[in-house]
Amino acid sequence: MKWNTRLTELLQIKYPIIQGGLAYLAYADLAAAVSNAGGLGQITAMSLSSVDALRTEIQRVRTLSDKPFGVNFAIGMHGVDYVDRVQVAIDELVPVVSITGGNPAPILEMMQPTDIQTLVLVSSRRQAQKAEQLGASAVIVVGQEGGGHIGRDDVGTMVLVPQVVDAVTIPVIASGGIGDGRGWMASHALGAEGIEMGTRFIATQECVDASASYKKALVESSESDTAVIKRSIGSPGRVLRGSYIDNILAIERETPTYEALKDYISGEANKRWIYDGMKEEGFGWAGQVTGMIHDIPTVSELIDRMVKEAKSIRGKWGALEL
Repeated sequence: MKWNTRLTELLQIKYPIIQGGLAYLAYADLAAAVSNAGGLGQITAMSLSSVDALRTEIQRVRTLSDKPFGVNFAIGMHGVDYVDRVQVAIDELVPVVSITGGNPAPILEMMQPTDIQTLVLVSSRRQAQKAEQLGASAVIVVGQEGGGHIGRDDVGTMVLVPQVVDAVTIPVIASGGIGDGRGWMASHALGAEGIEMGTRFIATQECVDASASYKKALVESSESDTAVIKRSIGSPGRVLRGSYIDNILAIERETPTYEALKDYISGEANKRWIYDGMKEEGFGWAGQVTGMIHDIPTVSELIDRMVKEAKSIRGKWGALEL
């Protein structure tokens, strides 16, 4: 059974499944595993310590896989200049670059003379139209169910994706609340030509940097065990709920400023849980899809399972009497 869409043709991948950027977690082992399983794996560029570290990670992916992969630039990260890192991706002839968390125009301009495909994360119809105007190859549309940074308008994936599909001509990738073959096929029904998953790929064996505590929490949490932080400073993001998060939300109610929050929402605070398992002293990003996560398979097992689910759904669709 073929899974061809404009996205698979654009990225030269078997299945239209993309692994999200995953700050501090999306490195060579995970990226290569996703690409080898037929999707598009990605490295997170802005979490790495230096330009040289990014170059090393790109080269390491190529020792683990001969398939296409991407580099994600979360350009909203405070205090990190991305221009030199983007140049590394260009110099290394990376097949795909994705842009999240900021104005994509400077990176898209740098990409114009290259053959690199560009994916831009958006959370509104207007942002998608702007990305297309700037030359993006495709847009990733994230609904409010998603983990990590989401849009400010609280529009869900089910409503947002078809609106963006109707507003642009480039391929649309659905993100937010997707963790199995059902979500994949539902996204196609909405008009998307592929999906991006973040939270689900954390709970896999090849996400080697994620602590056992973090993965265990993803397996044990329900869809109601997440909360949105940083809304008060205009940068909402969805995390797993806990006492540390309750403290952040209390600060937002009482002193809604970046200065008051910065130590609690820093990358170091994030790493205290996702690396060191210190749930009471840090936080972990997660989408509502955590309620659908019940195990920690290999990436290959996860994607094979999704393909089987999707095939079953396609068979049921074909049998429908209309």
